[in-house]
Amino acid sequence: MSLYAAVDLGASSGRVAVGHIQKGVIVVREVHRFSHEAQTLSDGSIRWEWEKIVHEVIYGLNKSLELGPIKSLGIDSWAVDYGLLDSTGKLAEIPFTYRDGRTDGLMTQISQDVGREYIYSKTGIQFIFFNTAYQLFAAKGTSAFRKAKTFLMLPDLLNYILCGKKSSEVTNSSSTQLLNARSQEWDFELIKRIGLPKAMFPKIHKPKAVIGRVRGHGPIDGIKVIAVGSHDTASAVAGTPLNPNGRSAYISSGTWSLIGLELEEPVTTEKALVYNITNEVGVGGRIRFLKNVTGMWLLEESIRYWRGKGLEFTAAELAAGAAKCDSNQIIDADDLMFAKPGPMPETIARFCEETGQSVPESPFEFARCIFDSLALAYSRALKDLIDASGREIDEINIVGGGSANELLNQLTADATGKIVYSGPVEATVLGNLIIQMEADGQIDSLQAGREMISNSANRKKYIPQEGTDWEGLWNGILN
Repeated sequence: MSLYAAVDLGASSGRVAVGHIQKGVIVVREVHRFSHEAQTLSDGSIRWEWEKIVHEVIYGLNKSLELGPIKSLGIDSWAVDYGLLDSTGKLAEIPFTYRDGRTDGLMTQISQDVGREYIYSKTGIQFIFFNTAYQLFAAKGTSAFRKAKTFLMLPDLLNYILCGKKSSEVTNSSSTQLLNARSQEWDFELIKRIGLPKAMFPKIHKPKAVIGRVRGHGPIDGIKVIAVGSHDTASAVAGTPLNPNGRSAYISSGTWSLIGLELEEPVTTEKALVYNITNEVGVGGRIRFLKNVTGMWLLEESIRYWRGKGLEFTAAELAAGAAKCDSNQIIDADDLMFAKPGPMPETIARFCEETGQSVPESPFEFARCIFDSLALAYSRALKDLIDASGREIDEINIVGGGSANELLNQLTADATGKIVYSGPVEATVLGNLIIQMEADGQIDSLQAGREMISNSANRKKYIPQEGTDWEGLWNGILN
């Protein structure tokens, strides 16, 4: 029996899971889970607990050996964040989080200086204030940047720590807004225009590539490191049982919600730019044509706020309570006022007041407002994707942690008018694993892996229901 380890890092937690194939299905066992938080340092910068993350990953990989010899491992994480290595190969500084304020205003500045249309025609990546391009621009002139010789996205940085190889996996590299959408290589003309040094950017590798073998870490030494879709959304989409007829959309639901279609070629038209749709590289060279929507971050920050007030709620408890509340308030989930850490219920209340709506009173009413707003945001994003791509859609596949929220799943079906299938919750881990299994010859293709995942997961179907005037709710906050 061949065992494969998947390291999956989210913006608030991480886990190490081990998978194998048994009687035509993929069996997954989580061996280690840990939490981590962004830390505000004395200089006001917001950074990741990087040393803790590295320690926990290595601990989890060692723990995975309790199940037997591990044939290979693959690492995926959130996008856009990176580390800088100096000339000795050491980390030049603690990695920043994408929510740090150093990029404020830079998206507008660079878009004006370089050209918004030019950037989009090259990269096909949506404009979001925390894109890696703006983070690197913000770092110019700092002592860490002056010392830096190599730039690595965080999964690639972990690969380097494990096996000493410096290279960048294409799916996560595409999120930087510095990769050419068509060649799927660094766009050095754009990089030069932004004023970044070409020498910092390592060679691109693709999923299924052998990065190396672990060395210098004791018992786990010798395990093969395989490139997976290192952008966690790329692995999540790989692990989504999309209908092979091409008429399925997906929502990877976590801290962020990624609503998208899987295409063969990027779409960088003026319409796609106006809709601010991204063309990220997926597994197998496919294009993840998607929009980022603020996701469970709204609920996570609210739970943190209430905890500080002495009120303890789980997401499941809030969903159960919200199901008993009416649809009364809507917020614009994409408004930048909701993007930064802070007292989220107070921010929601302020938005409601400013738009002439009543203010939710209980935590359950706030949760209902969040879920309704997310469902409506999904619906509006899907309409943009359909219009820009010309693709007709029959169904939506929701995967990730948010797919366990039955209320939000039903609201999504209602708001979009599309059939919704939920699950698997562990799509990212499963997508990570099937790429390793394909690289090892255990699975013939991505589609074969998806069919195996479909057979392995318990999925639920949601039929659209009428009743809520979704467009009326949206128009109410615009007037």
